[in-house]
Amino acid sequence: MVETFDCVILGGGHNGLTSAAYLAKANKSVLVLEALNETGGAAVSVKPFKGLDANLSRYSYLVSLLPQQIIDDLGLKLNLISRTVGSYTPVSQNGKETGLLVERNWGEKTKQSFESVTGSLDEFNTWSDFYTRIEKAAQVIAPTLLEPLISQAELKNKVIAATDEETYNWLFKVPITQTIEELFKNDVVRGVVLTDALIGTFTDGRDQELLGNRCFLYHLIGNGNGEWRVPQGGIGQVSKALNQRAVELGAVIRTNSKVTKVVSDGKTALVSYLDKDGSLKEVSTKFVLSNMAPDVLNKVLGRASESKTEGCQVKINMLLTRLPKLKSGEDPSLAFRGTLHVNEKLSELDKSFNEAKAGKIPAVLPSEIYCHTLTDDSILSPELKAKGYQTITLFGLNIPASLFDLDHDQKRQKVKELYLDGLNSFFSEKIEDCLAIDADGNPCIEVKTPQDIEDSVFLPRGNIFQRELQWPFAENENEIGRWGVETDLANIFICGAGAKRGGGVSGIPGRNAAQAVLMTGLV
Repeated sequence: MVETFDCVILGGGHNGLTSAAYLAKANKSVLVLEALNETGGAAVSVKPFKGLDANLSRYSYLVSLLPQQIIDDLGLKLNLISRTVGSYTPVSQNGKETGLLVERNWGEKTKQSFESVTGSLDEFNTWSDFYTRIEKAAQVIAPTLLEPLISQAELKNKVIAATDEETYNWLFKVPITQTIEELFKNDVVRGVVLTDALIGTFTDGRDQELLGNRCFLYHLIGNGNGEWRVPQGGIGQVSKALNQRAVELGAVIRTNSKVTKVVSDGKTALVSYLDKDGSLKEVSTKFVLSNMAPDVLNKVLGRASESKTEGCQVKINMLLTRLPKLKSGEDPSLAFRGTLHVNEKLSELDKSFNEAKAGKIPAVLPSEIYCHTLTDDSILSPELKAKGYQTITLFGLNIPASLFDLDHDQKRQKVKELYLDGLNSFFSEKIEDCLAIDADGNPCIEVKTPQDIEDSVFLPRGNIFQRELQWPFAENENEIGRWGVETDLANIFICGAGAKRGGGVSGIPGRNAAQAVLMTGLV
């Protein structure tokens, strides 16, 4: 017999779970179909190292875009912890090892660090003015993410009213690298600013499509302040809280259920899926909400692929017995407490981008390091805590999926060595000597290429945003007043990262897709 639900959600990632919770809260019958054996998608925690009780965030690390409104609306049991340090960038210059420290709330240490690295306070003053103005813009942009789409002209008026037209142009009109080069003079400072425009996106920030600007925008507007926080217990707690709430509200969640086909006439839809026993099942529904990447949705609809974008990152997870010491002499517990930038001067970012664009693995790979355990050690067992173990995760930039298409495993090993070499150039001891050893005698390090990410969580070409990030406003008159989640089929909506105002761990497209369904008045 064919079951019937008001809404069927394809994919139990955190956005699909957000949709499920909102719709179930509105007393709709909801079914979530998840192909894997657990929900959460890329927002999961795992214990990757045999015999060691360390619960690492494997693919997603920090949370910024998740609105407090969603947490409050759904009553989520979730604690997001602030970091005291924004970032630290080790620097070798003029035969001296030093580093640029940026506190979360800039104080004297930040000023002194800027002066030490750049020779004056000019760059700090520019930095302070730049980010103060960006935050004012973020405060008026962030609320619009949970509202129907407004026109670019209306958003422009909001930003200019909060700041000025120059700030609007920085974000929406002028390639971000051009702005950075005009404002800042120091190569290190320029690079630290630019990194937020590159994470998960293959660009040098000079492209006329402004891909870098879009990425920069989403990294700095979360909750109106752009702060990136650590989820207590690991990123998996975000998905766990959403899963728990959706079930409490009445949603039905089925794992090991792979969707194979969706047929819709715009009014009703039939969803086919394989259950855990391999049996083909069918579900009838009024609405389909897709947490799948748009390319994957097209496949189950029997359509051709639309996207040509690909992922551009490598993720490396490690368990350490101790944090390595830095050549600069900075306390590792301070340097690793925020985001540690490695080989991310603007000149280094440019060089690595051009090498990758030419089809070569860059000789020096830029990366960012996050140490979860300095802010939240609850992901470690009491035994590992007592021994002083730490987890670190590396996010590698300028490494598109195309570089791994041939000789994948050998290339994965090569970039692993290059990343570790890059780290070691700033450490006074090798990070390999700090790695914990698992129950089988293997060093505790795992490397995930874009292809590995695609294989694990169905993100085409490993693209963590599912496709290119889109502007958070209506780009034509037809989109004004809509939610940015609609498709050409009236009863199919995108509730995942591939929607407008998608990307990152946010729940925004999940919530907006639920609103779009409820506003039809047909459920």
